[in-house]
Amino acid sequence: MSTPLELAQKALGQLFIIGFTGLDLSDDTSSFFSQANIGGAILFAPNYENPGQVAELINQIQECRRDLPMLISVDHEGGRVQRFKKSFTRIPEASAISDVDSPRLTFEIGEIMGRELKAVGVNLNFAPVADINTNPKNPVIGPRSFGADEETVTKQITAIVRGHLVQGVQPCVKHFPGHGDTTVDSHFSLPKVDTDLETMMEREFKPFTKAFRSHCVFVMTAHVICTKIDPDRPATLSSKVLTDILRKQLRYTGLIVSDDMEMKAITDHFGVEESPVLAIEAGCDLLIYRSEAAGRKAYASVLKALESGKLSPEIVLTAEKRIREIKKEVLLPYTPVSVADISQKTGTAANLEIVQKVEKRT
Repeated sequence: MSTPLELAQKALGQLFIIGFTGLDLSDDTSSFFSQANIGGAILFAPNYENPGQVAELINQIQECRRDLPMLISVDHEGGRVQRFKKSFTRIPEASAISDVDSPRLTFEIGEIMGRELKAVGVNLNFAPVADINTNPKNPVIGPRSFGADEETVTKQITAIVRGHLVQGVQPCVKHFPGHGDTTVDSHFSLPKVDTDLETMMEREFKPFTKAFRSHCVFVMTAHVICTKIDPDRPATLSSKVLTDILRKQLRYTGLIVSDDMEMKAITDHFGVEESPVLAIEAGCDLLIYRSEAAGRKAYASVLKALESGKLSPEIVLTAEKRIREIKKEVLLPYTPVSVADISQKTGTAANLEIVQKVEKRT
């Protein structure tokens, strides 16, 4: 009978979503994904040439799975954050969609996003942005947000979420507990927010909790220090934020995904080897690494922490159990993408007509 440590060693790869270079999957990357039992992949613009190519790539990635499908993810918000552009419908930025003030139209745009991603094999979209743009000087959120007040953002978020789910793609709301009131970009430095918990409960948290009630089972963390909650660690590494508040107070039962762990808010302040261990201990179920090299190092660091006794096997096994349960719920039955059918599903005239309603009414 296997020990908890042995079980955790086998399960660990499921806690990682990792990027890689190129338009196809190299033998080396394929071997790593298979042998380490990696839970998912994230795709960026350099992985994309056209819908047929990316569908074939995703089918290749899925061949690395052991039993349950891998999470195939992308940042497909619209506006300036849309990795797949050529032959895909160009989605307007969130603020422009919100200005139309039509939840029905927002739902239809969410359907377009989900339908086109599903057509090429993507099953997880790191969107929509649930942050409230409370600080007009915010350098990273701005028009990626649906608005400057809770009611507006919540109304739009729930519509986008439902549109994705109807088409069989999982949305992931971001960036909990809120990135809208920051003055610096966490890609380059470590933001701090001084808002008190009571205000955040009534404002920042509401778009997230309403999304959860709309059956969104993925949430992404913010690399932001909330000084009134945990003055020492950003939300991604804070058990006070992820376990005490998100899990216990808000009763969230889905998956908690880190923002990219290679961002300087994490690497410059908490160390490359230490940060993945801290994130898992804090309550992250899935860690994103945009590059394969960094993902491999992080996987090795966490494996070392397990073997040395620094990280409890039970924490890894709890996260893996949650991941497996949700994969079974939302990713099965799995069938490879039929590349021949894609051209009729992406960038269609019907989709363009819906999107143009935003441009005409703003």
